[in-house]
Amino acid sequence: MTIDGFAAAVVREDGAWKCSLLAEELLEDLDGVITALRRVAATGAVFGLLAVDDEFFVIVRPIPGGASLLLSDATAALDYDLAADVLDLLQIATPEEDEVDDDPWPEGDLSLLADLGLPDQEMQLIVGEAELYPDEQLALIAQRCGFGDQFAALLEKA
Repeated sequence: MTIDGFAAAVVREDGAWKCSLLAEELLEDLDGVITALRRVAATGAVFGLLAVDDEFFVIVRPIPGGASLLLSDATAALDYDLAADVLDLLQIATPEEDEVDDDPWPEGDLSLLADLGLPDQEMQLIVGEAELYPDEQLALIAQRCGFGDQFAALLEKA
């Protein structure tokens, strides 16, 4: 199965934002994403934004001793290893097929970008916007945090 989407590293250094694409194969490798983000040399914020198959997104923010994570749709863990790996790292059981209804739900830290201007209540609203594709949700997050232009330029390359 080929996975479409993108993985991006976002860095804030001296008040300036920079977005860059990560290797495509990282869409299937949570540990690889965390490792790649840890290798980014920056004194400011570093995190990853991943959009997978127009189905869900993941935000990964390395922290001492691990990573802060947000998965936009926990039900994606039934079909995607990346989503299952996120739930595993969060120590949350993968939902059972018969437990899943039509409404997806997020898992993880809704406040992982609060220090960058996106409080958990706003993140919840963006994640709950079911009519938007994951890249559109991530564009809203980028806009709210202040790197919307850089993120839009990156998506044009992807």
